[in-house]
Amino acid sequence: MGLLLKIFIPLLGVALAFYFYSAPKNFNEELLRGRRVIVTGASSGIGEQMAYHLARMEAHLLLTARTEAKLQKVVERCLQLGAASARYVSGSMEDTKLPEVVVKEAENTWGGLDMLILNHIGASYFNYFNGDVGHIRRLLETNFLSYVAMTVSALPMLKESEGSIVVVSSMAGKTASPFAASYSATKFALDGFFSSLRSELIIDKVNVSITLCVLGYINTDSAMQAISHVIRETPASKEECALEILKGGALRQREVHYPAWTMRTLILLQAIAPDFVDSIIRGSYHLENI
Repeated sequence: MGLLLKIFIPLLGVALAFYFYSAPKNFNEELLRGRRVIVTGASSGIGEQMAYHLARMEAHLLLTARTEAKLQKVVERCLQLGAASARYVSGSMEDTKLPEVVVKEAENTWGGLDMLILNHIGASYFNYFNGDVGHIRRLLETNFLSYVAMTVSALPMLKESEGSIVVVSSMAGKTASPFAASYSATKFALDGFFSSLRSELIIDKVNVSITLCVLGYINTDSAMQAISHVIRETPASKEECALEILKGGALRQREVHYPAWTMRTLILLQAIAPDFVDSIIRGSYHLENI
């Protein structure tokens, strides 16, 4: 045992150093200039901020979300910021026809697609699981199945352009959190499906990258309203988060972690000491406010 520890601990140190300090590729805005990009969930929060960053980089944008009035304002702002073009399709991803409609709009408008950013989520609750199986089914439709449907529709164009798929997920899809059973289930599903699809594309030598974004607590309006009274953490910046997602997608990274240090530490510890991580997560809540 002593010998194993003497070998294991230095190896673990090397792994940690490589994991945290390996130099990332350099990002250049030219990687996204003129690119044709779909952003879902773009009327607010991280999706809205991604749209603004892309507009400053002079990308072509097709935005989608539920609320048309908000989308109109975001599109107007994107054009002011310098987007090469910007348009929108409004609708709910609970409508199983919408994913194909959005992708078809991109095809008709641009004749192709370079990046698909999947960012939308359905409404859920932050509390003890109440046994509502119907809610899980509805949430799976929005948070998971519509991602799959949009990917299926967009893949022919992405294969032609050798483009990228960016999947916005959560730490709740890497290690389960209490009070978010339905939401967590959909995020685990994203990791499973898109990680499998990534491997299949590599096997088939298809040059379409898939970047999974593992996010922590971000200061979006929806997150703040849902959990600010419960969680002890300070939320991270949605503007910076949006930019890190775009950098990861443009550089074709396997995963983006934000906030990087917190998410990477938790993922690493989850593999080594899952019970310890669970206890950390449970201790991060004001249980009296649930």
